[in-house]
Amino acid sequence: MNQIDKLRHRIEKYGFGVCQYFGEKIGIPGSVVRKYFIYTSFIAVGSPLILYLITAFWLNIRQYISRQKNILLD
Repeated sequence: MNQIDKLRHRIEKYGFGVCQYFGEKIGIPGSVVRKYFIYTSFIAVGSPLILYLITAFWLNIRQYISRQKNILLD
């Protein structure tokens, strides 16, 4: 496995999961959402990146809050 494959695997494994989340909500594979996100980033000169980071932050906060609720209920 070369360096690029290792990097791609690491990004996919430890990424924010925003594209996968949107894909599950819409009912299409996350890889398709990721591909269109990349295309729109090139067309819109990076402005979708801001939306991506905001969504990633929101998803992480949501997971943190749900974990805290589970700890309190146990």
